[in-house]
Amino acid sequence: MNIKRKFGYLTTIVLASSIALTACGQDGTSGSGGAASGGNAAVDNLPAALAEKGDIKINVIRKIGGDDHTAQFLAGAKQEGESLGFTVDTFTANGDTAKFLDALDQAANGDYDGVVISHGDDPATVEAVKKLTDKGIPVVAFDSVGDLSSVEGVTLTSQDDEALAQFALDQLVKEQGEEAKIVYLWVDGFPPMVRRNTVYQATLAKYPGIKELERFGVANANTSVETQNAVAAMLAKYPKGEIDAIFATWDAFASGAARALVEAGRTEIKIYGIDVSNADLQLMQEENSPWVATAAVDPKMIGAVNLRLLAKKLAGEETPATYNLEAALIDQETLNKSAEPVNMVTLADIIPGWGTTDAFLEDWMKSLKEANAK
Repeated sequence: MNIKRKFGYLTTIVLASSIALTACGQDGTSGSGGAASGGNAAVDNLPAALAEKGDIKINVIRKIGGDDHTAQFLAGAKQEGESLGFTVDTFTANGDTAKFLDALDQAANGDYDGVVISHGDDPATVEAVKKLTDKGIPVVAFDSVGDLSSVEGVTLTSQDDEALAQFALDQLVKEQGEEAKIVYLWVDGFPPMVRRNTVYQATLAKYPGIKELERFGVANANTSVETQNAVAAMLAKYPKGEIDAIFATWDAFASGAARALVEAGRTEIKIYGIDVSNADLQLMQEENSPWVATAAVDPKMIGAVNLRLLAKKLAGEETPATYNLEAALIDQETLNKSAEPVNMVTLADIIPGWGTTDAFLEDWMKSLKEANAK
């Protein structure tokens, strides 16, 4: 949608009592006298840099995929952008590095005004982002390699991974004790996983009685299924009583592990995870579910905040170099207090502040949303 055209039309409606109806039609299609002119009180705060751009086209490119978290992240970014009148394309490479880098290259050579990336984790990502910024295309990067901080103008965002890991591990120790025997589901190579592992190692140092029995993990389009198979095979090595808990650093790990435990009748083993989705909440609320707690940030909100940051860059406004989104703990006991099944929307009824934030939501964005909703 052309921002100037949209608001030029709205301005015409406001002035309809004093100008001819034909003039209204002309102004509505020409895009002149719109938001940049300040003729409409609802949009006169639109930054000039944004008003001058006309149509805004955004690309959201994520390396990992195949999970509900990815779907919600992309949906959140797309919904937020479209509410501002932008065109938003989304793409997930499902863990394929070549496809991810190719998508970044296409964005640099296409007609995009800005790009959000997610989970870029290698030096090639840094070079690809440099190519984008060298062409004047602003970039916001979620859960991506820290070396992107060397690229001028890029904002690095993340969930508060340290808090996520700490919430989950504290709950594990609280419920399973300081001598728990645990399995660690984790995969190296991703910035958020590295940060979560740092907290995990610190927890082991703090509680030397905790015993890690096994650790494994893969990140691909079939992570949940492969985790389920791996956990099922592992259970044969450990009779009942020999594993107390599983710490799963990703909900794709936790969901696969939960299915394996249920199918094997081993729900005495409890799962403490990270991340959440509707499917995860359903699993946690099933009778005798072994998944008893997960720490998370609303993935849809993450997508929305990243899009707002990009919009501020397009508007020529100052943005931070880094930003962490606040985490929360969701435990089975709290979920079970609800009279109705809890989903990602109704989670806000039991977790104060869940899924909502005014972070980087500027007044001019509110004006755009109001205008585009009409």
